[in-house]
Amino acid sequence: MIIIKGGFIATLFFKNIKMAINVNTVYTTVLSILNKEQRGYLTPDEFNKIATQVQLEIFESFFEDYNQYIRMPKTNVEFASRMDHIREEFQVFEKNSNASAVTSNVYTQPTDLHRFGSAFYEIGTNSPELEIVSKRDYHQQRLSPLTQPTTNFPVAIYQEDKLTVYPIATTPLVSDIGFNYIRKPLDVIWAYSLGSLGQYVYEPTNTGAGVIPTTGSVNFEISESQQTEVILSILKYSGIVIRDPQIIQAAAQELQQEEINSKR
Repeated sequence: MIIIKGGFIATLFFKNIKMAINVNTVYTTVLSILNKEQRGYLTPDEFNKIATQVQLEIFESFFEDYNQYIRMPKTNVEFASRMDHIREEFQVFEKNSNASAVTSNVYTQPTDLHRFGSAFYEIGTNSPELEIVSKRDYHQQRLSPLTQPTTNFPVAIYQEDKLTVYPIATTPLVSDIGFNYIRKPLDVIWAYSLGSLGQYVYEPTNTGAGVIPTTGSVNFEISESQQTEVILSILKYSGIVIRDPQIIQAAAQELQQEEINSKR
């Protein structure tokens, strides 16, 4: 439930289910709150930029929350585990892909990699995981025949978004290395066309004529359980765009309360 105080009030109820947040629902809700007391207007382009930033901030907070929760006692109550909840959020963004390029034994990570998880030497037996080592450690390993890297015990040096892998494949291919990683969320887009009166008309796909942008709409990828925070955060940034400090203050207070409640 959202309650914005200071002359305008909006109350919303959301289901706590693992589905993506509909971009049109969020935009129309934000406009409804802003327009209720003639607070101003947020254009689709402004909304898209703010919504993308808000989703990224919430996405990054998952990692911070996970680091905190992993040190806390875990509950065995079904549906109540905070760690399980965060893992459910992560799984949407987890990917497995090959290297995006290769030169000799240097493999470039996938272009959409945001947080590295692990990498695997696909040409070894059962695709062994690469041991990530420093350049110093690698040179020390080479000093002994017993610690030399092999196809079943490969190592790699991870620098500048690239893996330098040992042993060197006879014919290096991008498919030699498999990456497991977290990608960034896609940019949020509320696509539109212009109506006969010049009004913005929501376009969920890019099949209509004159759709802006031509890619069509893109929903939020974080789950509906984050919808309250998404709307409050967009309202906070909207107050900056339309220069209304009352919106900023009210939304910030509600966000703070949401944060307190989530940590209880």
